[in-house]
Amino acid sequence: EVYFKNLSKQKQKEVMEKNGNNHKLRVCVATCNRADYSKLAPIMFGIKAEPQFFELDVVVLGSHLIDDYGNTYRMIEQDDFDIHTRLHTIVRGEDEAAMVESVGLALVKLPDVLNRLKPDIMIVHGDRFDALALATSAALMNIRILHIEGGEVSGTIDDSIRHAITKLAHYHVCCTRSAEQHLIAMCEDHDRILLAGCPSYDKLLSAKNKDYMSIIRVWLGEDVKTRDYIVALQHPVTTDIKHSIKMFELTLDALISFNKRTLVLFPNVDAGSKEMVRVMRKKGIEHHPNFRAVKHVPFDQFIQLVAHAGCMIGNSSCGVREVGAFGTPVINLGTRQTGRETGENVLHVRDADTQDKILHALQLQFGKQYPCSKIYGDGNAVPRILKFLKSIDLKEPLQKKFCFPPVKDNISQDIDHILETQSALAVDLGGTNLRVAIVSMKGEIVKKYTQLNPKTYEDRLALILKMCIEAASEAVNVNCRILGVGISTGGRVNPREGIVLHSTKLIQEWSSVDLRTPISDALHLPVWVDNDGNCAALAERKFGHGKGIENFVTLITGTGIGGGIVHQHELIHGSSFCAAELGHIVVSLDGPDCLCGSQGCIEAYASGIALQREAKKLHDDDLLLVEGMSMKEEEIVSAAHLIQAAKLGNTKAESILRTAGTALGLGVVNILHTVNPSLVILSGVLANHYVSAVKDVINRQALSSVKTVDVVVSNLADPALLGAASLVLDYTTRRIY
Repeated sequence: EVYFKNLSKQKQKEVMEKNGNNHKLRVCVATCNRADYSKLAPIMFGIKAEPQFFELDVVVLGSHLIDDYGNTYRMIEQDDFDIHTRLHTIVRGEDEAAMVESVGLALVKLPDVLNRLKPDIMIVHGDRFDALALATSAALMNIRILHIEGGEVSGTIDDSIRHAITKLAHYHVCCTRSAEQHLIAMCEDHDRILLAGCPSYDKLLSAKNKDYMSIIRVWLGEDVKTRDYIVALQHPVTTDIKHSIKMFELTLDALISFNKRTLVLFPNVDAGSKEMVRVMRKKGIEHHPNFRAVKHVPFDQFIQLVAHAGCMIGNSSCGVREVGAFGTPVINLGTRQTGRETGENVLHVRDADTQDKILHALQLQFGKQYPCSKIYGDGNAVPRILKFLKSIDLKEPLQKKFCFPPVKDNISQDIDHILETQSALAVDLGGTNLRVAIVSMKGEIVKKYTQLNPKTYEDRLALILKMCIEAASEAVNVNCRILGVGISTGGRVNPREGIVLHSTKLIQEWSSVDLRTPISDALHLPVWVDNDGNCAALAERKFGHGKGIENFVTLITGTGIGGGIVHQHELIHGSSFCAAELGHIVVSLDGPDCLCGSQGCIEAYASGIALQREAKKLHDDDLLLVEGMSMKEEEIVSAAHLIQAAKLGNTKAESILRTAGTALGLGVVNILHTVNPSLVILSGVLANHYVSAVKDVINRQALSSVKTVDVVVSNLADPALLGAASLVLDYTTRRIY
């Protein structure tokens, strides 16, 4: 550890020497309002903590310095930052002309400040009109610009401003994979884009367990309970001010009717905000017993308020970005955030044109708890950004280079130009073993952990959490970014809710089990759950023979018999999540008993358990062992012994395997006549032993129109883990599932 720390210091020293005689990087951070300070503050703290590398200058402008918006510059002082310059740049009027005049006033005042500070780099955040003035001034004065949160998509004029700043900026820190791809599509230099995540998530993901009741009481009253109040934050939409004011009026009417304690924050300084404040006062919100109207809440306290709210409503980016980290329900009104990536906690009311619509949304969302989402960050953004800043070579030419099409492959580079691999945590709950793996986007199993599956629910869930936490920690060391957790388990599963409804007899105490909530809460990651047969089909669709095939069926031949059906590229779950229970297709009315309680199922003939049962019968009658075979006295008879005996010429063992293969083949024929796939994939440890028998039965028994179906053996080494991973990877790469 000491060696690597010294090596890291040596590398940083080399960069500083390259920049000229141990020159410290002089960084100017300019903040315009309470929202951008919440994103910039973690970076500022990080810069301040490393005085050997950086000099920090803080410039405050915009609505920070206006009393009507809370004089929020004070929170910067309370955070013990020295404010180098205060610039009054807001022209009051809160209309379109005032916004333009404010940009012009900032452009007049900023050159003098930048001439005095002479920063090496200016950090600019987001998409506000103040930020456009900052970027324009710095670009024209040949100062390097680092833009935070570029490449994102939303509604209103903010989109245009954000992309304009992108074209002026020299370096880019983005929060999501989609944002990174947008920057690449905008011809920005790949080597100057850092996918770091949102800096505010560094604080968010460690905030929820802190004391919060005192904060709730201060802002909402002594009698308020957690999950029993609403936070409302709505801003004007500058491209449609009249409609946004009307929508705000309807929102307040709906909140009054809903009759829950509500914290209402004043809107930002955009055009239309003055009219929105008039609406609040017209409806008596500031004096209503159910409402608390405030100009500003410190970010640390605001985090606690939204984390424990019953719902957040409005059109603030905070609702679709930061609040997802806590799984708090959000109602996003109108078009201001159109295009933003969101977690499942967000309900969109795009056309919020009636009070009833908004009221109905409140009734649907209030009090729910969703899985925590980490779309916008994993809590490690600031270390990545500081490392990125240290790597900047001031001797490089200042002139930007644009990478016009054709672009490079869609890869993400950190500052060492090493791919930080997007990956999933995959969990496979088998009858014997519990396995957890880190699986990359390409289907590579980077790291795998295996333990015996405990017999009780409590021990099993505790072990899953322990193994997942261990794997998530290890992911950092192997340079993997975990996007979520996918779980493959036996039994009938409701994938929409993440609940195991009924388990197989192989896994005890595993019915009516909510897997999603405890794992998501512990890891702060989205969680998907599905049946192991369905997961095998998903693995084939993403990584195996099923890739690009519209209709196919996967059959797992292992301890039990299972499978999955993909029709028109989509997995079929059925009306009660019981589709593709292929092992329980009945192929004989008087066949052997099955674990499901029926008789003559495929599983009763062809599963590993069925073959083991027949092997034991032969062994008890001294008919199993033939020349070339031996067994230790304490050795347990298994299906493998039956297969070995058949290979060595044991005719009774051969007959049993032939019957098992015929039963499986008849089941496949039934499947062909029912769903007519173009491909059948046999997966599992017994697949190679059955493939010839299945093809023979198809040739003898199937209708001529389906005899041309391809029957292949899976080439995937671990379909259960790969399928669990694909649950995560398909969804997080925006594939509809």
